[in-house]
Amino acid sequence: MGRQLTEMLKGTLDGIVLGYLCERPAYGYEITAWLREQGFTDIAEGTVYALLVRLEQRGLVNVEKVPSEKGPPRKVYSLNAQGSRHLDEFWTMWSFLSERLEQLRKGGRR
Repeated sequence: MGRQLTEMLKGTLDGIVLGYLCERPAYGYEITAWLREQGFTDIAEGTVYALLVRLEQRGLVNVEKVPSEKGPPRKVYSLNAQGSRHLDEFWTMWSFLSERLEQLRKGGRR
């Protein structure tokens, strides 16, 4: 992944993961695998796990420990009400930014 893409992802990965959790609860490796399927092939598991810890600390997700067939229990993350509000704000800001960037790309002014 190029440096520019890495920098851009830093500001959006929270929203992407919250968007995934809006659809269903998931554990860290499952989220990482999904991101890779979506084309984010260079996302490291450590990046996702650190992000999930931050989301938990900010109170945006609920965490449940679920027994695993292999090894210790898994932490399963789900979106809570505060996380849902945060995701709504993310999509509002995303729409605003993407519209402005598209205008700039086309050389237009408002």
